[in-house]
Amino acid sequence: MSASAKKEEKTIAKNRRAFHEYEILETFEAGIELTGTEVRSLRENNCQLTDCFALVRNGEVWLHNVHIAPFAYGNINNPDPDRKRKLLLHKKEIRYLQEQTREKGMALVPLKMYFKENGLVKLELAIARGKKLYDKRESMKERDTKREIDRAMKERLR
Repeated sequence: MSASAKKEEKTIAKNRRAFHEYEILETFEAGIELTGTEVRSLRENNCQLTDCFALVRNGEVWLHNVHIAPFAYGNINNPDPDRKRKLLLHKKEIRYLQEQTREKGMALVPLKMYFKENGLVKLELAIARGKKLYDKRESMKERDTKREIDRAMKERLR
């Protein structure tokens, strides 16, 4: 993605835990079916992606466990904050995602939610494979060694 495209999108929420728990293989951009008060709530950054996941059911992709807090100035018709939300993807993409998730250990994990420059809410969805405990330790070790190298280079440049 170019630098100008990064400026135009406003991040609402990130799923940092997904990078620790999963090995990300491929990403997709999906739209989300939302109500008006949910969009207003998202403009106030009221969203949590921590334990969320997506499932393919009957040719549709559904997003589970995403908490979008009710809009503060909404009325009694505010939707349930933890309801299932439909993701908007092309049929070809949905079929591809369904094929990939049939394989053992594969999952659909939302990585981040953001506003595009035209005001639409988008979700970055990833096909991911769950990491084993030793994989997590390995990635933590790599991160620590990288940090040590950066510190040493910084000290050397002084």
